[in-house]
Amino acid sequence: MACPLLRQCSKWNANCSSLFETLWYSNGRSVSFSTSSLGRTSWSSGPGNEGQPSALRRRTGPNTFNFTTSLTRHKLRLLDPSLKSCFCINSAHTDVKVQDPFTIAQEDLTNLYDDIRKELFVTKELKALCHYYFDGKGKAIRPMIVVLMARALNSHSNRSGELLPGQRAVAMITEMIHTASLVHDDVIDGSNRRRGKGTINELWGEKKAILAGDFILSRIWCEVNSCSWAPKRTRTRDSNTTWRKPFKKTASLIANSCKAVCVLVSSDPKVHEIAYQYGKNVGIAFQLVDDVLDFTSKANHLGKPSAADLKLGLATGPVLFACQQFPELHSMIMRRFSSKGDVDQAWQYVFQSDGVEQTKNLAQHYCQEAIRQISMLRPSAERDALIRLTEMVLTRDK
Repeated sequence: MACPLLRQCSKWNANCSSLFETLWYSNGRSVSFSTSSLGRTSWSSGPGNEGQPSALRRRTGPNTFNFTTSLTRHKLRLLDPSLKSCFCINSAHTDVKVQDPFTIAQEDLTNLYDDIRKELFVTKELKALCHYYFDGKGKAIRPMIVVLMARALNSHSNRSGELLPGQRAVAMITEMIHTASLVHDDVIDGSNRRRGKGTINELWGEKKAILAGDFILSRIWCEVNSCSWAPKRTRTRDSNTTWRKPFKKTASLIANSCKAVCVLVSSDPKVHEIAYQYGKNVGIAFQLVDDVLDFTSKANHLGKPSAADLKLGLATGPVLFACQQFPELHSMIMRRFSSKGDVDQAWQYVFQSDGVEQTKNLAQHYCQEAIRQISMLRPSAERDALIRLTEMVLTRDK
């Protein structure tokens, strides 16, 4: 079976620029979704009415923005009662204190960045560029999810809970793909701050930054090809997901990474799907919270400029929800906030509406689905840590 990350890498490399386009809106095309039933989320992209979700579509004219009124009314303020026991880890184990996910994964993540830096052995100057973001000061949430998923799957498959070498390699690859995307992302956005310090393109220039990102990607290919992927697996396709831009930014990398570590220990397509769906839903929730933080966190706390998406002409979740209450936002969205005063006015509309709260509720919905999926695995400390991780995703402040 081909490695899911290999396909992910190909998509990322071939569509680098589109990877960083907005989660919700790009080039006058609406990107929408349907949450008509839990776990049956579909995404579509297209101009005007064609881009709206088929299940909740409201007839509108060409290029008319409409963000499903029914979804706006659907306030997800409380957890689904059927999932409350899952959020407590397990109704029979509510008195058991669950370890912090980072604590459980810490041993497997020890020296992760050192090993990555060893993979990027090059000339002195290029080495400095490539090593710049691998200083161990990032959140490392992606490799942590991969490690916890791998160990949970190992326990589910009656194997030792210890991480396989190939699974740890997937954690490394995941962090390398993400970091390469950050390097190129900063070039595309013209950003000068990342993780509280100057960006590579700000310090070394755009050309060298692009070269550094490309080199990291090339090393990823070498690392992926060195992994032993189990043969004779049945290739499955996620029938509930259309691969669109929303997934390419955050969710697709996490989803395919979770599936990749599953392929190494299990040939069961159902287990593959559990791993994939957990990663997909956590990834979408993570991105939605990121969109919220762009409005609610100060730049010095977030480590990067706030309101960055608006300044780039991108309308994210809070803006699209606000548009339901303030139709005046529609024209701003269509012209990508290019007129004088658009960014400031849009900012005010967002905070006069419940756009931020609605986006938080939607993120909670995706975390609920992630919990439902991962709860299908056999109980283990790692599985419970993945459940707790959804709460951390929802409550993070940077």
